[in-house]
Amino acid sequence: MTATVRHNASSPGVTRRGFIAGTGSLIGAATLAGHATPAYAQADPGAHVQALVIGTGYGGSVAALRLAEAGVEVHMVEMGMAWDTPGPDGKIFANTTAPDFRSFWLRTRTRQPISQFLGFPLDKNVPCYTGILDAEDFGGITVYQGRGVGGGSLVNGGMAVTPRRENFGAVLPSVDVDEMYDVYYPRANAGLGVSDVDPGWWETTDCYKYARVGRKHAERSGFPFVFVPNVYDWEYMAQEATGSVPKSALAGEVLYGNNHGKKSLRQTYLAAALATGRVTISPLHKVTSVAPVSGGGGSGGGGSPGYAVVIDQIDTGGATTATQTVTADTVFFAAGSVGTSKLLTRLKATGVLPGLNGEIGKGWGDNGNVMCGRANHLWDPTGKLQSAMPTAGIDNWAAGGAFAEVAPLPTGIETYASFYLSITNNPHRAEFSWNAGSGAVELNWRTAWKQPSIAAAKTIFDKINSKEGTIYRTDLFGAYKIWGDHLTYHPLGGAVLNRATDNHGRLHGYTGLYVIDGSLIPGNASVNPFVTITALAERNIESLIATDFQALRR
Repeated sequence: MTATVRHNASSPGVTRRGFIAGTGSLIGAATLAGHATPAYAQADPGAHVQALVIGTGYGGSVAALRLAEAGVEVHMVEMGMAWDTPGPDGKIFANTTAPDFRSFWLRTRTRQPISQFLGFPLDKNVPCYTGILDAEDFGGITVYQGRGVGGGSLVNGGMAVTPRRENFGAVLPSVDVDEMYDVYYPRANAGLGVSDVDPGWWETTDCYKYARVGRKHAERSGFPFVFVPNVYDWEYMAQEATGSVPKSALAGEVLYGNNHGKKSLRQTYLAAALATGRVTISPLHKVTSVAPVSGGGGSGGGGSPGYAVVIDQIDTGGATTATQTVTADTVFFAAGSVGTSKLLTRLKATGVLPGLNGEIGKGWGDNGNVMCGRANHLWDPTGKLQSAMPTAGIDNWAAGGAFAEVAPLPTGIETYASFYLSITNNPHRAEFSWNAGSGAVELNWRTAWKQPSIAAAKTIFDKINSKEGTIYRTDLFGAYKIWGDHLTYHPLGGAVLNRATDNHGRLHGYTGLYVIDGSLIPGNASVNPFVTITALAERNIESLIATDFQALRR
């Protein structure tokens, strides 16, 4: 999907010490904004970098931008692809209703969240490829994660939810609530390009008929129905509805990427970071080790460089093609809740970072995710045209411990069905551990732990079904199965703030190692979590720059 050319020493933002492990590629600053072709470069063996960021999702993108603005050279390592080259159909991303080789991360058969529809199985064989969505299986749960430059922002529905202020204390008790709501949530929403759908347009457009049906049913049963901001370009969606631009959200594009209207991190934080000229990105690279260099890092260490970082370059079949070691003064773990937790758990257990404390790998949760569908009456059609970008939800958190996103079911046909993703107040927390025998990190989640989520969701949907005289759909998650209790879209925890780290993400036991992603949040955010991950990253990096990076700033 990409080509490699020789490094041009005059390229902006790439120095002689420029970072790329092996023969990987850099993405130029203008690329993610869509204004230029990618700039690729080879790395110097044994390159030295000031700040290395593992991952290009929400926390990593915030860290990269703010460090670069402070004068720090930043290099980002991304396991997934750049996603900057069209496939054989002329589109970068595959459609949700027609998954292909681009859709799944190193699988030979798709593993779609909805596995059946009207009695027909949906999964199919596909070529093994470094696709955009990773369905990572653990004992008792499948965790869906974005793979590529932009991380989870590439594959989510863009629901940009700030949690209710009164709920925040239970999410992150060591963080000042006023500071978050007065400073960092507004900063995050601005940086992400969050906006509200025009209510007049929403009330009349065909593509949100399904959401209006969801509102009617919620309100008839006495539940609060709330509109939720999104990162989609609403003007573009309105043009989609008139047929004046290529359809994207209205073509069902969400789960395997969105080709046009969604403002992923590629269009927001990452574009701004790369535009500074101090940030480079290495796609299809995977960090396998972070170890203190003699005389640097470690407990009480103050030398520079501090850490030897081992990075594998992989091809689109997942095979390692080169391995390179670079040195970094500081390292930010931003590989997502699962990626960061797995890496830190392994490094601690194998003696590479033995000084990490006993909280590593703990406090992991699924954000209480559970899905369900309801079969509506023939007089309540939800519409064959459904926008893939959800705009609203049913808020029963205070009374029943559930917030239910009114989600699309963009099949292209009338289904007479309402579909929901619920976020629930599930108390169960799992732990990552190292299995020396298998050489793998395991997670001890149990499927039975989903029962509190089901019970919380039932407080909404049992009542709606009773009021409307409707039933649950039983054909979406397997034969005669009502609840999608096998997955999560919102992994959180594993390196919890103020436990595995201090109150701003510094890992205990090592100077210059930080966590800045969703693994800081202990298992539940009460709503879709990416705005909270972004706001927390804004808070933490501001403090870290002020206190830890004075010697590195240029």
